[in-house]
Amino acid sequence: MDKYYSYTDFLKAVGNYQHANESEKLLNDIYLDLFLNRMQRLQRIEQLKDLIDNALDEKDKEAFYRYTKELSELQETQEMEETQESVM
Repeated sequence: MDKYYSYTDFLKAVGNYQHANESEKLLNDIYLDLFLNRMQRLQRIEQLKDLIDNALDEKDKEAFYRYTKELSELQETQEMEETQESVM
């Protein structure tokens, strides 16, 4: 789901006035991918919280550390994206 959209490709699409629909389509694709990535990440965060609770209940240290590490990484990614959005 992680697609790479280059700024150059976007400018080429925008520069072609007769192909304005191409630039709109590219922009829509970018926004759709960003939205889907965000929803997937939020869903995984909730799932990890449940898995952490279960690991605590079962006193499974290995699972607890694995899930908390992944949760921490996802939350850092989310915070970075929110920071970038606030700058724009």
